[in-house]
Amino acid sequence: MKKTLCSVFLFLYSLTVFSQKAKNQSILVDTHNDFLSISVDEKVSFDKDLRSKTYSDLNRMFEGGVNVQFFSIFCDDNYGKGSAFNYANREIDSLYAVCARNPDRMSLVSDWKSLSLALKQHKLAAMLGVEGGHMIEDDLNKLDSFSKRGVRYMTLTWNNSTSWASSARDESDHAFVVTPYGLTTFGKDVVRRMNELGMMVDISHVGEKTFWDVINTTTKPVIASHSSVYALCSVFRNLKDDQIKAIAKNKGVIQVNFYSGFLDSTFARRLSSFFASHQPELDSLQKIKTPDYRVKNYFSKKYPKEAEALRPPLSIILDHIDYIVKLVGVDYVGLGSDFDGIDSAPKGLDGVQDYPKIATGLRERGYSEKDIDKILGGNLLRVFRANGN
Repeated sequence: MKKTLCSVFLFLYSLTVFSQKAKNQSILVDTHNDFLSISVDEKVSFDKDLRSKTYSDLNRMFEGGVNVQFFSIFCDDNYGKGSAFNYANREIDSLYAVCARNPDRMSLVSDWKSLSLALKQHKLAAMLGVEGGHMIEDDLNKLDSFSKRGVRYMTLTWNNSTSWASSARDESDHAFVVTPYGLTTFGKDVVRRMNELGMMVDISHVGEKTFWDVINTTTKPVIASHSSVYALCSVFRNLKDDQIKAIAKNKGVIQVNFYSGFLDSTFARRLSSFFASHQPELDSLQKIKTPDYRVKNYFSKKYPKEAEALRPPLSIILDHIDYIVKLVGVDYVGLGSDFDGIDSAPKGLDGVQDYPKIATGLRERGYSEKDIDKILGGNLLRVFRANGN
């Protein structure tokens, strides 16, 4: 009885905090930012001025009105058993450290109570999501460890498949994978354990067979932490209409990705022409097996004017939001920028400080303030709550 009364009190307290916040502005939640990878790889600090180096830093989070930021824990397929889990924990340590250095400005949160408190205290609520199931190294105990450290979602695969789930890249390329396409019995156990832990199941990056296996296994709403619309840009990473409808039926949410290549159907062709104009450098990078995402980062930094010309207009993000809203309603869409994990975003989105431009664009398209609140963060908070947090 005491536990029930306590839960009711916390819920009413949270509603009061959120209501007070809403009087001033929406609660802005971004579900995917890759800054921690840059922090570890390039030795840069989130609490320093990084305006000319990254999409994100602490000051610009406040400038852009970001209230809740999920930081992605990421390592690529060069990391496997014996290294991936340890590397992931290095990135988690880096977020713990920056929160400890800035206790008056940000707070690591992992549940509804701590989230409410951070908002009340006007701090950045810093949250954790693991991008790639290979980081649990086929071990549910490692999944439990991530949960205890505050991880509140896991993307089941990155571009690389695991032994228990196939990725969108491998399924679309018909590449050889260890597991048959979809979830194995262990993969379904992972989903069920995440449901038990209150860890949101993230279907960004997963193959279609894996997607449907997840939908048929999970008992909680899922998220697509950083995915866009296939009908508008037909790349393997985007969601098809039947998948969008299934997520809505599941009461989940699609967080729209800001990467130009996932938004603009002409971007891939124009990017290929850009690379072709620097073919000798491209050949050199490919010869040493440089990952695609690092190749793109290299060219965008070395040839900024050419990279700038490739960027689509900001309105293209609104087009993807509009499409989802028209297909399934306003309750199932949000924002998952992929900042600091991408090398190109639409014009005008040069960093986290530019989020207000999206809200302005939604108003110009006739969205009500109530609907804008849902898109900017309310929908994701609903799913977070529904997962038992």
